[in-house]
Amino acid sequence: MLLTILLQAGAGAGIAKIGAGLGIGLAAIGAGLGIGKIGGAAMEGIARQPEAANDIRMNMIIAAAFIDAVSLFSIVVCGFIF
Repeated sequence: MLLTILLQAGAGAGIAKIGAGLGIGLAAIGAGLGIGKIGGAAMEGIARQPEAANDIRMNMIIAAAFIDAVSLFSIVVCGFIF
């Protein structure tokens, strides 16, 4: 509630830019961590079952694309605040 009042008063322009910068950073870090986890789990799955490598790789690429899309969307939304 306090943040809403500050943003409406006009004094929150700097606070909004700080929040947008933090949001962009967190989105990039979260996407990196998520894709890293997917890659590690896929490599472990391929090592355990080499015959399923094609299916695991395809699912890994699709999941990484979804993570990239969500992070790109959040970066664009935070970029509008700047």
